[in-house]
Amino acid sequence: MNTKADIGLIGLAVMGENLVLNMENKGFTVAVYNRTVDKVDKFLAGRAKGKKIIGTHSIDELIGALKKPRKIMMLVKAGQPVDELIEQLLPKLESGDIIIDGGNSHFPDTNRRTKLVESKGMLYIGTGVSGGEEGALLGPSIMPGGSPAAWPHVKPVFQAIAAKVDDGTPCCDWVGENGAGHFVKMVHNGIEYGDMQLICEAYQLMRDLLGLSYDEMHDIFKSWNEAELNSYLIEITRDIMAFKDDDGQPLVEKILDTAGQKGTGKWTVVAALDTGIPLTLVSEAVFARTLSAQKDERVHASGILKGADKKFQGDKKSFINDIRHALYASKIVSYAQGYVLMRMAAKEFGWNLNFGGIALMWRGGCIIRSVFLGKIKEAFDRNPSLTNLLLDPFFREKIESSQDSWRRVVSTALQNGIPVPCFASALTYYDGYRTQRLPANLLQAQRDYFGAHTYERIDKPRGQFFHTNWTGRGGDTASTTYNV
Repeated sequence: MNTKADIGLIGLAVMGENLVLNMENKGFTVAVYNRTVDKVDKFLAGRAKGKKIIGTHSIDELIGALKKPRKIMMLVKAGQPVDELIEQLLPKLESGDIIIDGGNSHFPDTNRRTKLVESKGMLYIGTGVSGGEEGALLGPSIMPGGSPAAWPHVKPVFQAIAAKVDDGTPCCDWVGENGAGHFVKMVHNGIEYGDMQLICEAYQLMRDLLGLSYDEMHDIFKSWNEAELNSYLIEITRDIMAFKDDDGQPLVEKILDTAGQKGTGKWTVVAALDTGIPLTLVSEAVFARTLSAQKDERVHASGILKGADKKFQGDKKSFINDIRHALYASKIVSYAQGYVLMRMAAKEFGWNLNFGGIALMWRGGCIIRSVFLGKIKEAFDRNPSLTNLLLDPFFREKIESSQDSWRRVVSTALQNGIPVPCFASALTYYDGYRTQRLPANLLQAQRDYFGAHTYERIDKPRGQFFHTNWTGRGGDTASTTYNV
């Protein structure tokens, strides 16, 4: 075959195979390579048979099969494997060639790799790809960042294979320099952790407190998916509730309650700590997974530690509606926190992030896709400099109309011993954010008392710091003022 490929892809696992088929289906010729080369042959003899896909058995052969400037997309395990592959590629490529990392890499690694590849005369893109196996095949959400000069070369491919919203706009656009694309994908995954945990808390309340059957919960999630909570995750939860095992019993009830994770949620929480952003809901979602992993300890503790007796005496239909409102309000808080984190990162790293555009990229193809994201896009269209989604008129009204239900759900859960870490942390954040005077004045007094860490005064200009000799035994020397 003499035809040169439009793009090359290394890594024929689930995402790689499906992205290649997506690209080919959109009219692109794709060259493929895998370190275990028999995967290439199996792919060509199977799903890729008869398609415009060129199989190669070495990196040199892959490079030789590509049009210039060469575009090579890597879909390999994050971390050292990406660095090793880049080191193999760099000596073989020419100025202007483009290396693309489509895996879940940590954004500081993408910052570093962009600098390295550009120093050698090549271009680099680190792109988040969300949507799982089906998204990769039919249209994912794609979040590219890195070398701006690379974008015009990959834009036709990426926007062709991406999911489209109702008006045909692709769920893919340039995010920003260096690791911006992978940062936005990381925040997406953190919000995904939060969305999933919120749904799980709603499920546990309905199952353990209200005693609903799986068929009843299927109907509830089905109705929720037909209104403002319409989303991919609510949709699949609806389907899971109805799925029966071979014996006719709900399959989900037979699945062990220990949740796994690959680390992107943890990275999001660490980034929030590093930038001083209270990403409380995603943090609780991550910790909920780690607590679930302590299965043996929880089983042992359940026979020793006593909690509240579960006894619901209210109107079930009314409380289910309360849960719906609490879920929506908590979801608003989660996305508000995620957007504050992205805004702070943009400031710190010098990225010009288009927040409304990010909502549009998440509107289709990705795991958190929902009608809700269209409302976020509208919020930033109204006010591009919006500091917090809670201050947008639409979301403010939604929170206010949901607030009584939200508080009833959290208080009822606590009174009945049902853990709702994300519902509760979302409500606590909301109450903290709207509180003009928090008790941190006492905290600062405590810090100054034991460590001479100083404090500011409400009757003096900001930026002036004071120290008090609280015991009469200390001196006038104060510690330096700093924040980590």
